[in-house]
Amino acid sequence: MTTDHDTTFVDRVSRQGEEALGKIAEELIASPVVSGAVSRVFEAREKAVQAQEAALGALNIPSAADVERVTRRLRSVSQRLELIEDTLDRLEERLAKAAASPAPVKAPARKAPARKPAAKKPAARKTAAKKSPARKTT
Repeated sequence: MTTDHDTTFVDRVSRQGEEALGKIAEELIASPVVSGAVSRVFEAREKAVQAQEAALGALNIPSAADVERVTRRLRSVSQRLELIEDTLDRLEERLAKAAASPAPVKAPARKAPARKPAAKKPAARKTAAKKSPARKTT
């Protein structure tokens, strides 16, 4: 029986402690002094990060963000290269199969269908040319 009594006592004390901590946290969050201090801490952190990046830039040392960006780009290029390698492997296999198989027998070339002779155009009418009088040469 003492065990059940101890368990309920521990549960009750635990619950009361959680409630007390919750009230304290709510009061701290609602306090303008605490919220202002937290804001200033975050602003100071941001300024420190900017100063660190400026210092690293001045020393020509990449920041963590620069390294992460290059790492992502390198992964992207690597994946694209793997795709190209896979495509080349498949192409090489197809070429090897084509070279290993016997050359296909070509069907005899088909003759082009005979053309019908072109229809004759009607002859143009010849008009009698006027004869110019012959010149007399003396």
